[in-house]
Amino acid sequence: MLENYTIAEGARISIVDDDESMREAMKVLIGSMGLDVEGFSSAEAFLNSGRSHVFDCLILDVRMPGLSGLQLQRRLAADDCPLPIVFVTAHYGEETRTRAMEAGAVDFLSKPFAEQELFNAIGKSLAMREEIADCSDEAPN
Repeated sequence: MLENYTIAEGARISIVDDDESMREAMKVLIGSMGLDVEGFSSAEAFLNSGRSHVFDCLILDVRMPGLSGLQLQRRLAADDCPLPIVFVTAHYGEETRTRAMEAGAVDFLSKPFAEQELFNAIGKSLAMREEIADCSDEAPN
């Protein structure tokens, strides 16, 4: 399913989306890939979990009540949390996509998206996460 990517055993994926049916559908789909997946109904719930550092990829809705996806992306960057982010949105706008990608998003998918698009975006994210981990392992103490 993940073309050109290998799945890291034990990879953990987080989904932050206020649409419960979308969040649950993505949880089932990603879980079918053999990945651990956890969902959050808001950016605040994700942050309040205190576990952003345990995930290898964040699937993030753009528009949500409270903190938006872009605001969460900025917050994680400010907190030096290099978590690969895949944005998903039902409200596609080229300006929003550009801002997300320039801020380091791995991909930006418009709802509804094909399963393969999501699988490929997760694969890219996991590959990026491995590179981040390799860099931190090599950093001098």
